[in-house]
Amino acid sequence: MLKVLRCMALLAVSLAVTVHAEELSAIAKAKVSVEVEKAKSLAADPVIVKAVKEFNANKPAPLRGMTQTKWEALAATDSIVTGLASNAVAKFIKSHVDEMVSEAFISGADGTKVALLAKTTNWNHTGAAKFEDPMQGKTWQGSAEKDLSTDVLQLQIAVPVLDEGKSIGVLVIGLKVRDLASRHATAD
Repeated sequence: MLKVLRCMALLAVSLAVTVHAEELSAIAKAKVSVEVEKAKSLAADPVIVKAVKEFNANKPAPLRGMTQTKWEALAATDSIVTGLASNAVAKFIKSHVDEMVSEAFISGADGTKVALLAKTTNWNHTGAAKFEDPMQGKTWQGSAEKDLSTDVLQLQIAVPVLDEGKSIGVLVIGLKVRDLASRHATAD
């Protein structure tokens, strides 16, 4: 009986997510477009461009030997993580995002983190479309999925950080699907 109840609950959640995703496609396109434009504007801000240029020119010593394995082993309270979440560009990002944003981070030209709002699942996004497309000057948009680091159903967007028209890094922003799908949330 317990197995049947668990299966029914799983089915109900699956149906709810499916319906939610269908609503998203009809309701959220304009909101996502607005958020992409906001992200482009944020990524073009001199504060972010300067920070990415400085990072690319001289990555901070504690980050030079970072690997995915080492990153995964770090606690969210580790000084490396808190340093990335409290540096000047992270504070700048925090001051420019709203409650619709579930996560945000900036990667340098090598795919590693320059700044973040909270610890991400991955240290380096080289090879992933969310990194590679913006490094080619394109905007990228993912599918709605549950993010492992935030445990939130989100849709990620990524835009290039440009310096004189050349991609030098990437700004990735996770948008909460529930806020995108809400008929009451506004796109402004």
